[in-house]
Amino acid sequence: MDFRQLRYFLAVSEELSFSRAAEKCFISQSAISHQIGKLEHELGTALFDRTTRVVKPTPAGFRLVPIAQQVLALETQALAVAREPRNRIRISANMTFAPQSLDAIAQVRSRYPDLDIEFVIKSFADRIDAVASGDADIALIRGHLDRPGLETVELGVEDLLIVTSSQHPLSAFSTVALGDLAHYPLLLPPRSNQVLLHTVVEDAFVEVGRRVQLGPPIPRDHTATLDVITNPRAWTVLFASTVTGNTTRPGLRVMREAAGRLRVPVCGVVRSGSTDSAALSFMVNALRQTMDPRTETATPPDPEEDGF
Repeated sequence: MDFRQLRYFLAVSEELSFSRAAEKCFISQSAISHQIGKLEHELGTALFDRTTRVVKPTPAGFRLVPIAQQVLALETQALAVAREPRNRIRISANMTFAPQSLDAIAQVRSRYPDLDIEFVIKSFADRIDAVASGDADIALIRGHLDRPGLETVELGVEDLLIVTSSQHPLSAFSTVALGDLAHYPLLLPPRSNQVLLHTVVEDAFVEVGRRVQLGPPIPRDHTATLDVITNPRAWTVLFASTVTGNTTRPGLRVMREAAGRLRVPVCGVVRSGSTDSAALSFMVNALRQTMDPRTETATPPDPEEDGF
């Protein structure tokens, strides 16, 4: 038994769905099913009753829920108290957050000149683990996270921009309605690699009473901008902070969704209660001021969970 299996178990018990729990944990459904199966084998009992329509905890599963919650909370506390207190704030993120973070760091350094501030590049999963272990003080992510011992603080929102070939039938416009895009295939990485993007786009289409038409998934060795050029009737979406000069070349067209429905939350993940620290609280507020959804910065796309 390990902590990861307990986190997955709690996710399934809360969502009552392996697929929704997998999305919540940012892993594939097969991976979460495999880990739950290993946990059940080790405990010698089934934790969930599974049918084609319903997933619900067994009596043993219900008994395990409060214990798993306590264990994960104790894990976070143990890791935190084992760390020597330092006059330091460490931000864990990917490169797409660098411009806004540097502005916030400058504000905090002006207020706390003796404070060491570090910006560390990590993958999505490693960011969260770094905060839980006390190795980082705040992780910057797109979307939300629910994990015992951690809190998610909202910092702002970011627009998703629509990118097409300059040969696309809608490319003459600066804004475009979702209903008009419903006739054309959307190119994205597989859902298991980009849960957040798929969810935001699908929910926006449901809001206007339409259904998104997905094209073939973008392979790992391709880029979205290349694929829309080679498929001139297709479109894709990019986080505004990943749009660079290369994206606005003559062969491509960048547009906004007319009603502003394509937006994602930008959040910071911290240990529960850690924002009682005056310096970290000041950092959170400085990050909120710099996370302006209208600001488009020239940073390269990141192939992790929140960029491609």
